[in-house]
Amino acid sequence: MRARAAGISDVGLQRDHNEDSFAILNEQELFIVADGMGGHRAGDVASRLATDAIVDFFKATASDDVTWPFHFDARLSEEENRLLTGIRLANRQIVEQSVRARECHGMGTTVVGALFSSRKRKMFIGHVGDSRAYRVRKGEITQMTRDHSLVNDYLLAMPELTEEQRSELPKNVITRALGMQDQVTVDLQADDVQPGDVYLLCSDGLSGMIEDDEILGVVSDQPDLDIACRRLIALANEHGGEDNITAVIVKIDGDETKDEISFSDTLRDRPDLEETARALQVADAAQNAKVEMADTPPAGIVAPKFDDK
Repeated sequence: MRARAAGISDVGLQRDHNEDSFAILNEQELFIVADGMGGHRAGDVASRLATDAIVDFFKATASDDVTWPFHFDARLSEEENRLLTGIRLANRQIVEQSVRARECHGMGTTVVGALFSSRKRKMFIGHVGDSRAYRVRKGEITQMTRDHSLVNDYLLAMPELTEEQRSELPKNVITRALGMQDQVTVDLQADDVQPGDVYLLCSDGLSGMIEDDEILGVVSDQPDLDIACRRLIALANEHGGEDNITAVIVKIDGDETKDEISFSDTLRDRPDLEETARALQVADAAQNAKVEMADTPPAGIVAPKFDDK
C-alpha cells in the first residue's frame, strides 16, 4: 500500500491573515496540520515553526547515524518515537523563540500529524490541541482525535453535565498546545489501515464549520484529492468562514498487482483448469470488444441496435 495526499489552506472570510500551516512530506509519508495562535501575528510564526521543525527532524533522521534530541521510548514503536520526538522538538523551538523575541511572546499552535507505514500497514497519529484527524472507511466517518479543549476536559471529569451547563462553557478554549510549557503531552495512536481508507487532517476552522456528514459526503464522492480539499474549504466558507481553514486529505491505495490473477500461474498449478481459463478469456474478450457493423447490412439481415450503455 502507499499513501498519496493533497492539502490546501485558506484565510477564511473573517480573518485578515492566515495562521494555519501544513506540510506534506511524500518521501516519508508524513502529513501535518498546525493552527497557530498569538498576538502580533505570531500565530503564523508558531505554526510554521511547528511544521518546519517536524519536517526537518524527519529529513535529518532518514539515516540511522543521527543523534536524537530526546531519549528513545522503548515502550513505543520507532514510528511513534519519531512522531513524538518531532512534535516535542517543535514545542521546544516555539518556546525558545517565544522567549527570544518579544513580538512572539505567548505564541503557540495546535498540531496534528499522521505518519503512514506501508510495512506495518498502520497510520500513526499524534496530536496536541483541537486540530483533528478523521478517517473515512466504507462509507463511515470516524473522528480519530479528541480535542484538548475546556469543554472536553469538563465532560471527562463530569460526564453528567446537562446541555444547559455545557452551553455555558466557553467553546474555543484549548487546554493543550505547543508553546504553552517547556514540556508537552502528545496523544499518540496507531490505526490499522485498509486499502481505500481516507484520512483528513484539519484545523478547527474546517471542523467547526462543517458537519461530519458533510465531510463524509465530499470525501466519498470526490476521488480527486485536490478537488475534494477545495470543496471542503468552499463549504467552510459557505457556512461563514469564521476562521482560517486547512485540510490535508490522505488516501491509502492498495497494491492492485497483488489482486490480479495470472492465467499462466493458475494453469501451472491446475492443468485441469485450462479449458475453463480459455473460455473465460474468450468471454472477457467478447465483453470488451467493440462491435463494428457495416452501414448497410446484407439483404435479409436486420442490423441489431445497441444503446450507448
